[in-house]
Amino acid sequence: MVQPLPGIGDMVWHLPHIRAIAASVGGPVTLLAKPRSLADQLFQAEATVRDVLWLDRNPERRQGRHDGGRGWLRLVSALRARRFTRAYLLHHSRSLAFLLAAAGIPARHGYGYGMDRLFLNRGPYLPRATFWRHPFDQATDWLAAAGIPMGEAEPILPVDAELRAAIRTRLGGRSPVAIGIGSSEAYKQWGAARFAALVRRLQAAGWPEPVLVGGPAEQELGEAIRAESGSGQLAIGWPLPEVAALFAESAFYVGNDTGVMNLAAAVGLRTYGLFGAVPPFHHSSRIAPILPPGGISKADGMARITEEAVMAAIDDDREARRAG
Repeated sequence: MVQPLPGIGDMVWHLPHIRAIAASVGGPVTLLAKPRSLADQLFQAEATVRDVLWLDRNPERRQGRHDGGRGWLRLVSALRARRFTRAYLLHHSRSLAFLLAAAGIPARHGYGYGMDRLFLNRGPYLPRATFWRHPFDQATDWLAAAGIPMGEAEPILPVDAELRAAIRTRLGGRSPVAIGIGSSEAYKQWGAARFAALVRRLQAAGWPEPVLVGGPAEQELGEAIRAESGSGQLAIGWPLPEVAALFAESAFYVGNDTGVMNLAAAVGLRTYGLFGAVPPFHHSSRIAPILPPGGISKADGMARITEEAVMAAIDDDREARRAG
């Protein structure tokens, strides 16, 4: 099964489709994915994924193992060695469709609304208009056309029970607020000053010391937030299974629109996403989007989301959920 979109969130979105295809073929699948998706960590406790092979093409700031002619042959050889009998391409890439044909995989399924159809040999194929739909919707449309039922309408990710118990011990039994400070693009970043102000407001409202979650690139940002707010435990660069366990033990998530935001929702945590730069995608009932007044904008949308508005949205939502 090939899912080449690079982000963590991209992979989380496709979990219901992975499970549906695994159920239809009667067993777990091998997943061909981009290294940046961290799919090996993400699906560590997922029974429908047998193993993960890396599609190391076009990475940022380095030459991928599968770039260029030699890299392409290396990838074809790796797939041929596994003797796959069936492949599902959850993308419109003609080069990846050609890869599956070059690897000699007999049954090749995919969307087929473009040049990729030249190298696929199993329908159904989607109409060209599908190109403009969100990747989650594209995959859902294809499963429906293929008559493959989806067992769940949104991503639900399992968390390792032993790891969750270890994280609970590390947290001292408390349920902190998880604050997602990471951002794949600068225009999605809320910023140290606003996060620090939010931390102070959460502390004043009686919440336990929050945990600031991000990748290694957010180490300096996390330190700045903690210094300015006087509070906040850092969970920077944690492996994804530990992040998932942390989310499973948290009171709620609030933070930037990132892959870990999708991860938080997938493990069942109420998730308040800051959508100042791009519109929210309503693939999860657990994500409550917080938008700026005056509309979304990459230029200043995040800056127009105030910490007062975030606290008000959280309080209103929690009160409505208690009342409901």
